[in-house]
Parts: sequence; C-alpha cells; structure tokens
Amino acid sequence: MSAAVALRLLRANLDGRERVIDIAGGRIAAIREPGEAGPRAAREIDCAGALVLPGLTDAHVHLDKCLLGLPWRPHRAAGSVRARIEDEKAFRRESRVPLAEQGAEALLERMLRGGTTSLRTHVDIDDVTGTGHLAQILDLRARWAGRMRIEIVAFPQSGLLACPPAADHLDEAMRMGADLVGGLDPLGIDGDAQAPLDTLFALAERHGRGLDIHLHDGGEGGLSEIEGIIARTEAAGLHGRVAISHAFALAEADDHRLGRIAEGLVQAGITLVSSVPGGTRCPPLPRLRELGVAICFGTDNVRDCWNPATVTGMVDRAMLAAHRFDCRTDAALTALLDHATAIPARALGLGPGAVAPGVPADLALFEASCAAEVIVERRQPRRVIAQGATAWEVP
Repeated sequence: MSAAVALRLLRANLDGRERVIDIAGGRIAAIREPGEAGPRAAREIDCAGALVLPGLTDAHVHLDKCLLGLPWRPHRAAGSVRARIEDEKAFRRESRVPLAEQGAEALLERMLRGGTTSLRTHVDIDDVTGTGHLAQILDLRARWAGRMRIEIVAFPQSGLLACPPAADHLDEAMRMGADLVGGLDPLGIDGDAQAPLDTLFALAERHGRGLDIHLHDGGEGGLSEIEGIIARTEAAGLHGRVAISHAFALAEADDHRLGRIAEGLVQAGITLVSSVPGGTRCPPLPRLRELGVAICFGTDNVRDCWNPATVTGMVDRAMLAAHRFDCRTDAALTALLDHATAIPARALGLGPGAVAPGVPADLALFEASCAAEVIVERRQPRRVIAQGATAWEVP
C-alpha cells in the first residue's frame, strides 16, 4: 500500500503551538496535534520547534534587470526616471548581457534562501529589448517551476508614446505568455495622462489580462492618474485585476484626499504594491491599510542600473517598514508579514497566504519563537519547502 502522505513535519511551531503538518500532492493535507493518529508518511522531518510560516511573496521585482554575479558596475544613474531609463538603455546597448542566464538566476537563488516562494516580476518591453528579455524570463520560469511560482508583467519601461514600438511589442508579449499588462507614468514619461492608459486598458481587455502600472508621478498629476485608473478599472469590469506599484503621489495627499482615493481603490479592488522606499516618496502605508486598501510588499530593483542595493528578502523588507513606520509591538511587527503573505494571496492570487489545510505547501521554517522575532532579528529560514518538497535548506 502506498503512503497516504508524502511528507510529515513533526514538532512544528504554529503560532506558539506544537503541531504536526501532513503534506500530500503539493498541498497541506492536515494539521494535527502531537500524538493524534494519522496516515502513514513516506518521509518525516523533525522541525525541532522551528516556527513555520507560509512561503513569502515578493509582489514587485525586476528579474531581467539584475546584475548579481556580473562584474561590478558603479551605480551612476541619478535624477529623473527618464534619465535612469536612458542610462539603463545605453548600458544594454553596450553590454548585451544575457541577464536571465546570470543575474536573474542569482537573484532567484537569493530570494528562495530568504523564504520567497512566489513573486511577480516586471520584464522590460521596449525598442532595445523587444520581447527578448521576456523570452528569457519565460524560459527561466519553466526551469524554476518546481521551486518558485513566477508571474510576469510585460513592462513598457520606455513608455508608449515615447517609444512607439512598445505597444506592438506588448501585444506580442501577451501572445507569448506574459500574465499582465504593465504601464509607466503616463504624464512623466509620455506627457499625456490619457492616451497611454487608453492603450494599456485596451490591451488588457483584448487579451483578458490584468494590469500592474508603475506610478512615480507625484503631485496633483499623480493623484489624478490614480483616480483615472480607478475609474477605468470599474468601467472595464477589471475589479480585483489591477495593481498600482509605488503610487508615490499618495505621500503628498492630505488625509481627506487620501480617504477619498482609498475608498475608490477598495471599491475597484485595486492593490497597491510598495517597496517601502526611503525619502519622502513612500505612501502612508499604515493609514492606507486602516482605510482597507490591499497593500503588498516588493523588492523592486536589486543590484541593477536603478539601485545598487541587495535587499532581496521579504523579512528584511518588513524590517524596513517597521523602522519607517515605528512599529514596535509584537502585534504591529507580525502584521507587517501580512503584506508578504495573506494580502498578496487574497488580492493577487500569489502565494499560499497561510499555513492551513488545502493551501499549497510552500513553507519557510525559522529558528524563532514568533514572527516578530523573525523580523527584528532578520532571520533567514533554515529550510524552505516549495510545493511540498524541500527547495532549500541550510547545509
């Protein structure tokens, strides 16, 4: 008789309680108290009291930009978003680096070691890359299918009006297998608040896809863009299928305007994605969460032409948020992990979201008593389980 359970985790710490976790078919089959009878297991792992958390989700990364593992490139980009775009394009023309074969693979390895088992990556689609980077990342996704769930956004980094070939490339990207249509700063890059959004929403409707739009634009223009995306989302019937990344303009809104926009975001089912940036650009994330807005965390740029930093783990991202928003209690610290677990699972369909029967068996095991300790001590997991099998563990 074959074993009914592929894997059993013994002495697992779930919220301070010792439990047994049974895994079968890549999902959590049951959670039982110690000593409670259960089916036979093909394999058992003694967690020895390790805290078991759901696999973490990174809702915004740029795999195709990453330079990890490549010769050091001094970070020279500065100034406007447009200046950074041109700097990166010049680098790509000069180097022709096969990023997905080197930098992206190295980044995935680091992310997995940090407990990330699901992510959403943006992939540049423009006059320099065409759909070449997308083809590389699609291949990478296939090779990593057993260890990482990867969702792909076709991202027009150079704009649409400013880069006329981009719209046709985006259309091709959808046919190639990209999951979502991406967008970028209608005003700041294309100088037109309406036409780029017309194209993006038309593409989304034509291909039956959702959208994830970068908005760095600040001030009244940026706030109006967010309001316009809310209206378009409702008109297109795309409730729950649109995300806005960054939304820096919300950092400048007074509480009344913030409340009105938050209400619109909730009604339209629009998710905000933030890397919790430094400076004055970070939206008031705790206040937005109080207002009911779904907020997910992402790493954004890692060791690339935009950012030399290598903060790749969502535990580290939660600690950045704790520092920025002065979160000190265990409850406040623990709630920060929701932005990399429960919220992306609910709002984006990314990651297991919880440790519970029926959900995918994507798990991270930490030597810690509680989630707050994981964040404060910036712990790395001792073992990462993806789809019911060990994907990484401390040697």
